[in-house]
Amino acid sequence: MSKSQVNKVVLAYSGGLDTSAIIPWLKENYDCEVVAFAADVGQGDEELQGLEEKAIRSGASECHIVDLKEGFVGEYIYPTVMTGAVYEGQYLLGTSMARPIIAKAQVEVALKVGADALCHGCTGKGNDQVRFEGAFAALAPQLKVIAPWREWDMHSREDLLAYLAERNVPTTASATKIYSRDANAWHISHEGGELENPWCEPTKQVWTMTVDPEDAPNQAERVQLGFEQGRLVSVNNEKLSPYQALVRLNQLGAAHGVGRLDIVENRLVGMKSRGCYETPGGTILMAAYKALEHLVLNKDSLKFREQLGLEFSHLVYDGRWFTPLKDSILAGAQAFANQITGDVVVKLYKGQATVVQRRSPNSLYSEDFATFGADDVYDQSHAEGFIRLYSLASRIKALKDKGQA
Repeated sequence: MSKSQVNKVVLAYSGGLDTSAIIPWLKENYDCEVVAFAADVGQGDEELQGLEEKAIRSGASECHIVDLKEGFVGEYIYPTVMTGAVYEGQYLLGTSMARPIIAKAQVEVALKVGADALCHGCTGKGNDQVRFEGAFAALAPQLKVIAPWREWDMHSREDLLAYLAERNVPTTASATKIYSRDANAWHISHEGGELENPWCEPTKQVWTMTVDPEDAPNQAERVQLGFEQGRLVSVNNEKLSPYQALVRLNQLGAAHGVGRLDIVENRLVGMKSRGCYETPGGTILMAAYKALEHLVLNKDSLKFREQLGLEFSHLVYDGRWFTPLKDSILAGAQAFANQITGDVVVKLYKGQATVVQRRSPNSLYSEDFATFGADDVYDQSHAEGFIRLYSLASRIKALKDKGQA
């Protein structure tokens, strides 16, 4: 599809500098109608306030703001938590999990308004371009995809600001903005500024969601999480929806400085990037969920679930949500999650979320077996035969090496 064949395009619009410039650029270069689309994934009312008016002033014909908060938490975050997915052992996938539901909603808007193209503001260096376009390919391959950062000749914030100024398009952005941030119900990410040098310690200006652990309360706070078949259903014995439960955990965790992370990660496109993440509620939730898993799952089941989590972390990070592999992994994880029912108490203190109590009707823990005191259920002499058989291969090899077998 050539530029002249594009009549209407739906743009993933945030109201930031990039997407504010994209609207007039699309109209000038594709001579098309631009429909703005924004997803509410829990990034906060301040980012959405006045967004529709701003899009129209920038040249969009209309703006659709879609509330995805509950669906994001219930249909994307909770399933990912069930797999135990943590990218490269640290990153809780906050940005990665949000992209597929945003892309899906963008496609739905495009089909609704009769658009023939989709547009995003992702750069050619990042992961998000792959996540969005992978979703577009799976959900609406007939729609053309426009990625301005791979087409236009602008390369900096100064270029974009000058472009908007020439066209009298209003913007609140400035050339002095230091950090690039992305927020949703699960986390907020920070890149840029001093973070581009991995030897530089993040300054206090980086963090916006959590209290500095050094300034957190000197009194620990405990929070109880209730689970039913792998899903969080209550916080401190109060029944809450998936989104509201996460909001509550974010509030509790942020007040104690929980969930800060400073990492260098491997992007899908091949380069490394340094970012800081704040995931207070997610850190608490993951700690509690894993505690129940260790109480309920046997050794082989837990080992296999960990393998599923490793694979799923790369699947989500690499933008492969709408694939048969995703469905297969989640089906396997759900089989384990069906047993994850119970309660966990997590202690919050100076940046740490520590599990201190756990219980489940499906617990495999038996005090009768595990006790160091006298018991009538385990004959310790039986361990000798088990160890002899368990180490038989090593014994045979040793004898062979000594010429005795």
